[in-house]
Amino acid sequence: MIDLLDSLKDAPRLLLEAALRPAQGDRFQPTGFADLGAAQYTTPDGRRMLLVESAQSVANRLERAVIDGEGVDLRPELFGLPYVRVELTGQGEGVATSSLVEAHRLNSPFIVTNKDFSKGFTERSQYKKGQVIKWPAAAGAVFHYDPCTLLHGVFFANIEDGRLRFPRVLTGFIEASDVAEVASGGVKNNHFDPSGEIRAEGYDKDVYSNVPYSRLEFTARDIRAYFNIDLAQLRGYQLPTVAQQLLTTLALYKVRRFLGEGLRLRTACDLQMKGDLEVKAPNGFKVPSADQLEGLLKQLIQEARKVKDLLAPEVLRLKTNTVRKAKKDAESGEASA
Repeated sequence: MIDLLDSLKDAPRLLLEAALRPAQGDRFQPTGFADLGAAQYTTPDGRRMLLVESAQSVANRLERAVIDGEGVDLRPELFGLPYVRVELTGQGEGVATSSLVEAHRLNSPFIVTNKDFSKGFTERSQYKKGQVIKWPAAAGAVFHYDPCTLLHGVFFANIEDGRLRFPRVLTGFIEASDVAEVASGGVKNNHFDPSGEIRAEGYDKDVYSNVPYSRLEFTARDIRAYFNIDLAQLRGYQLPTVAQQLLTTLALYKVRRFLGEGLRLRTACDLQMKGDLEVKAPNGFKVPSADQLEGLLKQLIQEARKVKDLLAPEVLRLKTNTVRKAKKDAESGEASA
């Protein structure tokens, strides 16, 4: 299997596509954006297009694809892959988070403000204010603490002078072509008082009466998921070969799991694959199954652990104290507890 990954060593990127369709019927609901709604556009040749799932959303879903349930830790089969786990104390007592689920990954304020992480990361990355960035050392530091962060990208805005930025290696999005709108609607009913005059004491928001609403769904001739693994960028970090193979395999595993189990994007957007995952570039490469990739990942994690200090010896467990933000008095502007 590793020989199969060797066939990618000269490819600039790995481009994948998967044809999708609604699990039932023809209608589906795309992602919506504030003050915009559905993202519709027209190609130069006149085709009506629709962004079903943005790159930002797919990145989040690919990250969740390897999380154990609804928690903040990795699935058991990925045991040995390091990340940073944080137990909050103070006002956030009882809450746990990790670099796997934080929006800014290793740059989460719950992580980078913790001296048990920041001191070690700064030393490993050799990153200093006013000096040229040593990218292999910096990439090695990110990989050491959390390979998933290097895969999905991170901007260390909270460290030193904020120049350390790693773009995503793995990117994905879903779009539909030749779309048509399906307008419908419904009503939220108050079964005993349509006027909404009878209210719960102390809760006076206008949510009690019958409320009609509109709904916009779509049909499409074709729905496709696209994935791009930037192999050239990955090679540019000059990590050991086993690290590059591990990251490539992990990216493919995330894609396989997302397509296999994560396509219920919304209540009214439940999709499934048509056929298999297609490789558009390079020619001749075939993506292994999820089971094959899982087995290869276990092997590569063990191989990576044989390289001295490449991976952190275990999950880094931190405790970060938290406080509640002070509220400002509307009249005086002074902070109050």
